[in-house]
Amino acid sequence: MGFIVISTDFKEGGRIPKANTCEGSDTSPAIQWEGAPAGTKALALIVEDPDAPMGTFIHWVVYDIPASSKSIERGAGSGGTLPPGAKHGSTGFGANRYNGPCPPKGHGDHRYYFILRALDKETLGLKEGASRAEVERAMRVHILAEAKTMGVYQR
Repeated sequence: MGFIVISTDFKEGGRIPKANTCEGSDTSPAIQWEGAPAGTKALALIVEDPDAPMGTFIHWVVYDIPASSKSIERGAGSGGTLPPGAKHGSTGFGANRYNGPCPPKGHGDHRYYFILRALDKETLGLKEGASRAEVERAMRVHILAEAKTMGVYQR
């Protein structure tokens, strides 16, 4: 089956629930994965909206997720607890937390990609709050595999 990532809160290509958006409680969805390749020592998650008017917008960055983890609990990105050792990066909102979908009203469906990368390194050596660019630069030569799921939302 390979490396996969899913959310139990929405189906692949389906609508992201209002509770996971700025119009709801802005609660991060539950994320689960399986099939990380041999040699995986950590994982990194980036959630992005490529349909944002000013270019790709970042909604969630989590890195240094231990390879022993198989999920991120619902709400972990919005005040809950990340897996031990995992760190939040900075979003496009400038926050070190999950910020859910919040596309401009009347802009139509936006796609939200939850991209999980398996890494051959236990830690990226970055402090809490690193930007997406810093995380991507640090993990660039350490990516073993990538899995993604996508949900849509519009206001």
